Amino acid sequence: MIFYPLKLKPIFKERIWGGTRLATRFAKALPPQTRIGESWELVDLPHDKSIVANGALAGHAIADVVDRYGERITGRPSFPSPFPVLVKLLDAQDVLSVQVHPDTNACRRMGRGDPKTECWYIIDAEPGSTIYRGLAAGVTRKDLKAALARGTVADLLISIRVEPGQCYFLPTGTLHAIGPGLLIAEIQQPSDTTYRVFDWNRVDAEGKARELHVEASLECIHFDRPADLEVTTQGRLVDCDYFKVDKHYGAGGTQASLSPGVMQIFLFISGAGRFTQTTSETLDFRGGDCFILPAAYEGNAAFSETTEYLAVTL
Repeated sequence: MIFYPLKLKPIFKERIWGGTRLATRFAKALPPQTRIGESWELVDLPHDKSIVANGALAGHAIADVVDRYGERITGRPSFPSPFPVLVKLLDAQDVLSVQVHPDTNACRRMGRGDPKTECWYIIDAEPGSTIYRGLAAGVTRKDLKAALARGTVADLLISIRVEPGQCYFLPTGTLHAIGPGLLIAEIQQPSDTTYRVFDWNRVDAEGKARELHVEASLECIHFDRPADLEVTTQGRLVDCDYFKVDKHYGAGGTQASLSPGVMQIFLFISGAGRFTQTTSETLDFRGGDCFILPAAYEGNAAFSETTEYLAVTL
């Protein structure tokens, strides 16, 4: 086997707050007349599994590839299952629900769910776009319950006006929401456990409100955690126990040597180019593509135009 960058097939998720910008920005082949809010670029969950789209391993689930080739893919003698990171692109045309993800202790207390630490990289932002990250200082469980009864939860959240190129870290237990007008790359633990505490009184086309999980949310929120106001924009964006995210640029007409000896996940934000390897065919990339670079891969990335990309390591 000659190891090469593994391009993954995206899995599209319809969302009430989604749109079509993943098609207009990244030329993704979205289903027609459907509000797509999420493109899962790398995932290994029970009901959603990334499939390799190119080369000799095309058609194989990434979990099977890792199981078969092990250290030559991951760079490790042993590797956790499921694949320990999930990578998404989000198109928020409307505000998302106010929600929280549990930590390990909350999952144990409730006897269900999986922890989910995540980060958001702002790709595009309409003027005035905001995110909500954390509770204002001093807000208690009692305060939040009262605000839920009044429908004024937003008054207790920290609202942050965001710009492209910024990255925000959201550890488990952080109450949060994404505002409208945002295109975001999300890197997270492999979990789809989300507890909605407030959904802005929204209903679907049939007039039904989405399910809320108020008691579970209250069990998960870290009311005693100080708000994290830090934002990163360059270099090492995130360095946590579950993943590391680095931001890179490649100037048009240049190339970078790729022989790291460790597995990397590349998510291209903009630009274009190709991977080159003397023992295999060239492979083009462009903004919106996600690749796993096996630890055994040795080649180059040649940039045909200025290219921005995120490199995720585990």
